[in-house]
Amino acid sequence: MEGVPPDKIHKIAERTIQVFLVAERRIPDLSLIRGNSTKLIETSIRSSGTAYTASRKATTTSITDRKRNPPGVPIRPLHLAFYLHNQAPSSSPHQWIGSASSRVFDEVILDHLRPEGAGAQGRRVAASVCMAQELQSRRFEDHDDDIVIVSAYRTALTKARRGGFKDTPAEDMLAPVLKAVVESVGINPAELGDIVVGSVLAPGSQRATECRMASFFAGFPETVPLRTVNRQCSSGLQAIADVAASIKAGFYDVGIGAGVESMTRDAMAFDGQVNPKVESCQSAADCMLPMGITSENVAARFQVTREDQDRAALVSHQRAAAATAEGRFKDEIIPVQTKIVDPKTGEEKPVVIAVDDGIRPNASLGDLAKLKPVFKKDGTTTAGNSSQVTDGAAAALLMKRGMAVKRGLPILGVFRSFAAVGVDPAIMGVGPAVAIPAAVKQAGLELSDIDLFEINEAFGSQFVYCSRLLDLDMEKVNVNGGAMAIGHPLGCTGARATATLLHEMKRRGKDCRYGVVSMCIGTGMGAAAVFERGSSVDQYSNSRPISEHNFLSRDAK
Repeated sequence: MEGVPPDKIHKIAERTIQVFLVAERRIPDLSLIRGNSTKLIETSIRSSGTAYTASRKATTTSITDRKRNPPGVPIRPLHLAFYLHNQAPSSSPHQWIGSASSRVFDEVILDHLRPEGAGAQGRRVAASVCMAQELQSRRFEDHDDDIVIVSAYRTALTKARRGGFKDTPAEDMLAPVLKAVVESVGINPAELGDIVVGSVLAPGSQRATECRMASFFAGFPETVPLRTVNRQCSSGLQAIADVAASIKAGFYDVGIGAGVESMTRDAMAFDGQVNPKVESCQSAADCMLPMGITSENVAARFQVTREDQDRAALVSHQRAAAATAEGRFKDEIIPVQTKIVDPKTGEEKPVVIAVDDGIRPNASLGDLAKLKPVFKKDGTTTAGNSSQVTDGAAAALLMKRGMAVKRGLPILGVFRSFAAVGVDPAIMGVGPAVAIPAAVKQAGLELSDIDLFEINEAFGSQFVYCSRLLDLDMEKVNVNGGAMAIGHPLGCTGARATATLLHEMKRRGKDCRYGVVSMCIGTGMGAAAVFERGSSVDQYSNSRPISEHNFLSRDAK
């Protein structure tokens, strides 16, 4: 880093300090420094072998003093940045700070992901991390063992309780996408080693049964197993990661990762007794905070204004409307024939659902500003700058590259890495700001290598904050709109975002190589996955077009 100007060095140092605090408190900001940050910073930097003077402790202590900087009050890291720069060996300060930043990320930020007792040899092991490729250089070579996605589809997303799928059971949304991912590439369903479906709201046994029914509605034989997974809002992405890990481990050769949610039929309310122990454990109590309150917490602690959130929502609607008008979603959406029941007359009307129905092409800042806060009287989170409550399903078909090449199948994308991390439940929305760097690191890449991001817009507050903290180019983020416009059917979202990302990468061709899908997770987590555009995608993808499906259960008929 020789020759880098001082202001750039200070930014690097600033990021280094932020990394320390992420590892310490699992939140990516300096505004929540706690008293023992001094010890963490001293211990971590000491590994560099650099000697420090007594003034170091005094400087850090004064900045982290809780009386001067109580929780929730922003702390500018520039003082620590200058301090870190001044402590670097005079011979090579640029190199020292750069290497310190890299070392801190390796040894600190991911440390809370490693199993207890893992020593130096275990530093590449991360809990809840599925690696489809060993950590290596930034440019991958094609290998037969790479885990690839050969097809990915979704239904349209419709408004819960009043949209196109309001009278459609979850299994009738899931069946079309299950069939589409195998039919589009000519795979015999009997070859499937497993189907993993992410879902959140319905009770576990009920949804597991419904998903098994969906596989039969799709025409799959009884020999194909299926299970469900629930990691809240990342369930659909977790399902894909689980299938990738199982194929990588050799458990089976081909599988489907999917997600489905009927927010019309399944309530979001907590239904059960509250453990009295939560009164003595604040973190446990915060797991039960309404998601909207966590959004307000993020906005208040990290100074995300109402206008910031409304503007992000406006951009989301504008981009989604443009994508719809230009037909950019047609390659990923499976038209589904179903029915809608008139609530007044009970009359059933057959319909084909093929377009997301929550997008508002004529949205404006003025209209968004008129909406009242939903969760706090003086809050900033509104229905307009929050994700839409929707119904929908999505799925992806995965296998090893060698199998896909042998059969001449499309390679829509390559699964490169996955990371799930924990953050403070009270500000759960910051999860992507921690998960994205972790997943990118696992893939052996840098943020600058990523060409497209699909970050779930659970709330405008957390979406704006995470994007700012990671200093992302917003021309690369949610280029076709996000959940504030399209919707957020909880268990489906991860699989939906994967389908959207991969098809957009395909459209962009060789200029778009790497993409990231990420979301925050209720109770305080974040998840992210890195995908690479498939090398044979332009030649083969969508070689067998999908038109329309009619998979109605007995209830729907």
